[in-house]
Amino acid sequence: MNFPVDLPPVLLTLAQELKVLPEDIDEQFVRGSGHGGQKINKTSSTVHLLHRPTGIEVRVQKHREQSKNRLSAWKLLLLKIEERVKGEQSQLAREDFKVRKQKQRRSRRAQEKVLDAKHQRGDIKEQRRDAWTAWREKAGE
Repeated sequence: MNFPVDLPPVLLTLAQELKVLPEDIDEQFVRGSGHGGQKINKTSSTVHLLHRPTGIEVRVQKHREQSKNRLSAWKLLLLKIEERVKGEQSQLAREDFKVRKQKQRRSRRAQEKVLDAKHQRGDIKEQRRDAWTAWREKAGE
């Protein structure tokens, strides 16, 4: 497969695994929208990709350079195709699950375990402090 951009080896193997062909993808360079003024209004740095077999569309305007937007768009398109084909086993789904899991509140039992460990540590430090204070008082006699 000969893609129009130099994809990293990981993405090339993903494309082969998903059987994504470069000729199945329509690529357009369009003018961006939003903030940026004259630069945005005059340059066609936004990349729009359409994967015809699945109907997945991607539009990237993250960077100022067309080449960077192009690479980002191809990467995003491959990840979205992977998500549709593999579902929960895809990289995007795994990352999404990881973020949701990290933001999820701890259960009451888990919170208690964490707090118990902290209280034990605090007790140890308090004993040390009491021993230090007693030693200083004894030494000051």
